[in-house]
Amino acid sequence: MPNSNKINTAIDFSNTEIAFKNKSDKALSKAHLLFRLMNNPLLVKLSSTLGVWAVKWRLPFAKYLVKQTIFSQFCGGTNLEESASTIKDLHSYSVYSMLDYGAEAKKTEEDFDNTVKENIGAIRFAADNAAVPVISTKITGMARFELLEKVQSKEALTAEETEEFERVRQRIRAVSQAALDHKVGLFIDAEETWIQDSIDQLADEMMSIFNKEEVWVYNTFQMYRKDRYDFLKTSFAEAQKGGYLLGAKLVRGAYMEKERKRAEEHGYPSPIQDSKAQTDKAFNDAIRFCVEHYEQIALCNATHNMDSCQLLASLIEENAIAQNHKHLNFCQLYGMSDHLTFNLAERGYNVAKYLVYGKVREVLPYLVRRAQENTSITGDMSRELDLLNTEMKRRKLN
Repeated sequence: MPNSNKINTAIDFSNTEIAFKNKSDKALSKAHLLFRLMNNPLLVKLSSTLGVWAVKWRLPFAKYLVKQTIFSQFCGGTNLEESASTIKDLHSYSVYSMLDYGAEAKKTEEDFDNTVKENIGAIRFAADNAAVPVISTKITGMARFELLEKVQSKEALTAEETEEFERVRQRIRAVSQAALDHKVGLFIDAEETWIQDSIDQLADEMMSIFNKEEVWVYNTFQMYRKDRYDFLKTSFAEAQKGGYLLGAKLVRGAYMEKERKRAEEHGYPSPIQDSKAQTDKAFNDAIRFCVEHYEQIALCNATHNMDSCQLLASLIEENAIAQNHKHLNFCQLYGMSDHLTFNLAERGYNVAKYLVYGKVREVLPYLVRRAQENTSITGDMSRELDLLNTEMKRRKLN
């Protein structure tokens, strides 16, 4: 990444020539068609249901069709080797990759151990590739959902469950140790609220062990939750008290509809902010807090929100911090928000694509979230389509 302290002015995120400069005319047209289809909520709902069913039952051509369409848009490949060309292409535009083995909600001990092997393999891959500074993992790829739920509820565990949870701790510790040994960052993703306390417990434990001198392990804070800004400040206070550095990946959140539905069904107040404006305020307040303490907090501003990206860029300028400071990072999902990613990279900031990889069957939950939640909640698909339309017209392709 270029080493620059140049004065920032407002970034023109509407510059589609820069945003899509890595796409050929053919690739741009393919993305344009896909987002046109995804912009129809009814079609997304129908195709998501049928697509999951078809792949699950191994219907002829189902996997191929998914891989050639939504998979190729949002995933790097089915494995690390297949993802290498995408990583190389992004890095040629000064964009890093943050690898995520797309396994989640696994069930068996064999599956959990395999996730550990995959994560450590990704860390070793990253250690040999300057374009990959971080990998990401989900605790539900290494632990039974029901066990995490029981731990959070503080129900008494059986002797077998106690041993099982200890194995979970050892798995995440093995991955964290590999991250430290190979000098590669590790994001621990946020998940549903009714298992998140268990995840936070594990993330805090790993940070207290492995973030003594530098930040290698990061917890994720879903700022659409009403309690997460206070939790961020509490996490920082605990890190200060414990003598370790805090890694904080800020996201708005990925489970809004599920969270609200469960709260209604179980009769407790929704943990989700009452309005988008409240979520935006909490997110931006969290950015300010992290920049205020940037020497003790490593921040990943993982957002598709233009205002939040401009805010961090402006704070870096106002505080005369190097644009490529290792504690101040931006990230967007691969396949989306290229107008943010490539325009930030053009200006010399640390910016990466969150690059999911894995077998088609394994990443289906992720792909369904990309299609369904973005369409119904945030309007990201309409924004993406507008940007693609602009670039198609600029290139005289439509």
